[in-house]
Amino acid sequence: ERPLLGVPVAVKDNMDVAGEVTANGTSAAGGPAHADGPLVARLRGAGAVILGRTRTPELCIWGFTETATFGRTANPWDTGRTSGGSSGGSGAAVAAGLCAAATASDGLGSIRIPASLNGLYGLKPQRGRVPMEIDPHWNGMSVFGGLTRSVTDAGLFLDVAAASGTRYADAAARRPGKLRIAWSSKLPATVVAPLDPAVEKALADFAELLSSLGHEVEQRDPDYGPIALNSTLRYLKGVRDDVDALPHPERLERRTRAVARIGRLLPESLLQRAMADAPALTARVGRLWDDFDVVLTPVTSKPATEVGKYEGHGALWTMNGEIADVAAYCPVWNVTGQPAASVPAGFTHTGLPLAVQMIGRTDGEETLLSLGAQVEAERPWANRRPPASV
Repeated sequence: ERPLLGVPVAVKDNMDVAGEVTANGTSAAGGPAHADGPLVARLRGAGAVILGRTRTPELCIWGFTETATFGRTANPWDTGRTSGGSSGGSGAAVAAGLCAAATASDGLGSIRIPASLNGLYGLKPQRGRVPMEIDPHWNGMSVFGGLTRSVTDAGLFLDVAAASGTRYADAAARRPGKLRIAWSSKLPATVVAPLDPAVEKALADFAELLSSLGHEVEQRDPDYGPIALNSTLRYLKGVRDDVDALPHPERLERRTRAVARIGRLLPESLLQRAMADAPALTARVGRLWDDFDVVLTPVTSKPATEVGKYEGHGALWTMNGEIADVAAYCPVWNVTGQPAASVPAGFTHTGLPLAVQMIGRTDGEETLLSLGAQVEAERPWANRRPPASV
């Protein structure tokens, strides 16, 4: 009845915990929350012990976790490297062994990016699967979920978080059967994002592993169309909405205010067009699932980059730079809403984690969990600890 009894879980600082300020990475937030948010309430109800809050970039808008208010969050595998974002604090906490799981959110990759950079399993659930304080958020792109070390733990976490009656932990214990799997390194984004050779090799090796496990695997590119532009417009307008809702926006970092200003300058008709176009774009890229059960892509273009890389830079430079580093391959699936997971795929020669993204059909979390567990059984990762761990 209480499957998480006594399990330490950390909470990302964009989710309400009763009696605490939900800072969301900024000093511009308001007073303490009057009650737990829906995900935190479900975790408590399942017996979890709320260990503490984990850091985010300001308003969760970046793929690195560094703020003027709360400082930098480093990667436990190399403390000179980033833990990613926006759930970078959650990723670092789980990787370092501070907790068994941590809540996370994902509007452009913020579950999958920290999972990739910290050597964790991170499942972005189907849109609408896990209740949120603000829904829809970022014009329907953001979802809540969690970060764990193992696939089984991810299934158990989702059992509690979704409360849908589906036994996701059971899916992680089942063999997936023979699947049709496509893999692609085609870039969806509209900026140049060169793929690091280590990431490219990890993807090819992962595809070869799945073939050796009996799956039908072939290279096939999705038809992305202008879906990356769609996600960018919705992100910019979403940041504007978040800033406009703050009690003390004057306390925000200049770079955050600049992103909101861009969103404010864009005509509302562009957002309306983006929302109207989303179903057709989803159907266009979704045609690949007529022939396949799962699609593999990179999660990030590079392994973890240096802490402080973006410090002192403006909004446009930072947006373009982080898309090239970490946010080129993830946002597509926030537009379509379908589930996607970051799965550990080895390490660079310097010891930085690598990962591959698995994207499932709509409502396809069970397939992703069973396939991920099969990979984990073949190449275990959960008990490997980083140099900075407890």
